[in-house]
Parts: sequence; C-alpha cells; structure tokens
Amino acid sequence: MSIVCATNFSDSARRASTLAAELARKAGTSLWLVHVLNPDSVRAFGKALLSSAEAVLSDETKRLEALGAKVEPVLLTGEPAVMLEAFCREQSASLVVASRPADGSPFGGEGGTVDRMAQSLTVPLFVVKDPAPLEAWVRGERPLKVLLGVDRSLPFEAARDWVLTLRKGGPVDVVGGRVYWPEEEARRLGLHQRQEYGEASPELRQAMERESAELMAPLAQDGKPARLRVEPGVGRIADHLVELADLEQVDLLVVGTHHRRALGRLWSVSRHALRLARMSVVCVPSQALAVGTETPLPEYREVMVATDFSETGNRAVAYACALTAPGGTMHLVHATEKKPSIEEEAQLREQLSALVPRAARDRNVRLEVISGSKDVVATLAQAAERLGVSAIVMGTHGRSGWKRAVLGSVTQSLLLRTDRPVLVVRPPAA
Repeated sequence: MSIVCATNFSDSARRASTLAAELARKAGTSLWLVHVLNPDSVRAFGKALLSSAEAVLSDETKRLEALGAKVEPVLLTGEPAVMLEAFCREQSASLVVASRPADGSPFGGEGGTVDRMAQSLTVPLFVVKDPAPLEAWVRGERPLKVLLGVDRSLPFEAARDWVLTLRKGGPVDVVGGRVYWPEEEARRLGLHQRQEYGEASPELRQAMERESAELMAPLAQDGKPARLRVEPGVGRIADHLVELADLEQVDLLVVGTHHRRALGRLWSVSRHALRLARMSVVCVPSQALAVGTETPLPEYREVMVATDFSETGNRAVAYACALTAPGGTMHLVHATEKKPSIEEEAQLREQLSALVPRAARDRNVRLEVISGSKDVVATLAQAAERLGVSAIVMGTHGRSGWKRAVLGSVTQSLLLRTDRPVLVVRPPAA
C-alpha cells in the first residue's frame, strides 16, 4: 500500500505534497510524487520540457525527503486523470493527494483535473485546501475534526471505513452529517408526510435519526456513539452538507462518491462538495470498500420476518429467531390490505405470538400488524425501512413455472424492492 501525490509544482501543490509526505512518514509507507505532462506540450517542446520537468521534480523530491519521507518521483505523459488511475492500479495505491484548484479557476474548477480525478479514481482522493490543521494532527498536536456525509449507500460504507482507518493515525472527532429530502424519505418509509414543503414530521425525524445512528454505529468510541446532525433539506444535498461542515468548523469533509455520469452529476454530492467546501475534502469511491480478509462480520440485531399465516410463512419464524443476534430484536410482521378493527388486530397479535418458538420466548420479540395498500410487497418493503432492520426472513411456497407466473410471488417481488439482505426459507422437497 502506498500514497500517490499529484503535483503541478504550484504553491498550493507544494503544500499538499508536504502534507502527503507527512502522512506517508507517519504511516510508514512510500510516497509516489507524480507529475503528468501534456502530450501536446511534449511534442512541441521535446527534450527541453522533459529535462525541465525532471529537474523540478527532483528538487521537490529532495525537499520532501528532508521531512523524513521515502519519496519516489514519477514523470508521466498523457491525460492526468487517466494516467493517475492507471498508475494507482499498478502500484496498489491506497490514497491520492492533490491540491484544490485555485479560487480563480474557471467555473470553480469544474471539468478540471481534480474534478476528473474525482470521477475516475477507484481509490480515495484527498483534496487539500488548508493543510495546517491536518499537519498539526499528523504531528500529534491536536485531534482532527471530521464531518462524514451519511446516507444508505456503498460509497458511504467505504467512506466510513476510511474514517476508521484514519483513526489509526491519531485522535479523530467525527460528526455524522445527514441531509435528506422529507418527501422522498417519507415515501420510502411509508409514512404520511403532511408538513410544509421541506419540513419533516416528528415521526419522520425520529425514523431518520434512528437509521442514521445505526449507520454510524461502527464509529462509536469508548462506548459513546458518534455525534450526529440529521437535517431535512430542499435542493442540492451538497449545499446543506457544506453548510453543516462550516457550522461544525471541521478540518475535513469526507463523502462517498458514486462516480455519477452525464445528468446524474447535477445532484452529485461529492462533485459539488469539492467545489463549494472551504475545508479539505476526501472523496471515497465504493471500490475502496474493504472486501475479503478486512471485511467486518455483519451482526443482525434487527430482523424482520413476515408471515401470511401459511405453513411456509410460519416456518420462517424459527429461522428469524436463530438469525437475530443476542440482545437484538425480531420483528414478527403480518400485513393486511385493510386496517383491522381493534378486536381483529388483537386476534392477529395472538396468532403471531403463538408462532414464537418456546426456545425463543426470552428473546426481544415485537409483534407488528401493519396495513397499507393492496400492494403488500410495498407495505413490507416500507416496514423494513421504517424499522431499520438489518435482514428480512420470508417463507416461499417454492412455486415454479406457470404457477409462479400466474400466482406471483411476494418473496420474489420483495427481493426486487429492497436492498436489505433477505433469507428465503423454502419448504422441504415433497
């Protein structure tokens, strides 16, 4: 593993390379100092340009080596973002450090080298704005204040893992910042949203805070959960997130990036955060997510099992009990198309309670009778989101061929509606 620093030899690039050298020295890893030449310039000026670039790169290497870092100079020719991506893959780099475009850059650096790097690199990109607080942290003089952008996505998980790795270098105070669109989240959770536009109901706020706390749980320290700022917003998420970073006076904003293309970039949080933030920014792509030996084991503390009181649906309850981690909660759910009366709901709860195995009677079990629309699948998917479960257990009748085509399958449809893990319990072969 190594760190790559992209430089164009400007004053801001020199400050960024100094920080990169300090990080490499502290981590005990090597630093690749990379400068990429424009191929048109090379064709026009030939050896004179190459010799000049090599001389400046050599001087910069000596300056950084004086800081105690092991530095390897590299001179490349081509499109910077493309060449750096290929080089990072070749060297198995763990981080790319670059300076932020000057404030006077056209369109705020939109479409520039750093912008293209953020859209193509498969390793985290550390864009340095003010290196002073970061250098102080590296020297052990103060904690680093970080705002981590929170949402339910793979890039967020990768960004969260990167912050955990950052803590190995010194104390880091993390604040989770989540900005959401109330109307969209209310639909996802199946909640009635009757507030003013851009405002969230108390029930929605509570659900979003609970879900965000669960997402930030791995960042708890000394038994204390990481602090959270969960805010409803209107318009671009990035604008609100940068505002939160300013209010919290953080040194570093960390966001995941989806590498959105074409029109998708209009609402890209990482793209606008790079342009708007007044502090350093780290963009972490989903490809940086740890997979393999470093992958943490999931713990299913909140499990939902749905039954229609059929034999196969009831059989899934025991599997849900077994899947739920000690101290966790199993949500035993039955969905109805119409809202039941008080007496009918009490009877349904009794039926659900009778399905809990005797061996699991000491577990935390919550009985849920939910009603929504005729779309039972949507009702179940929204319930899973609202309850914030880490897994869903469903029984299936095991139909195939024309029976499945005619009769449909709630379980199969739910698999297409949710991104949460689903355990499918099939009946034994006849």
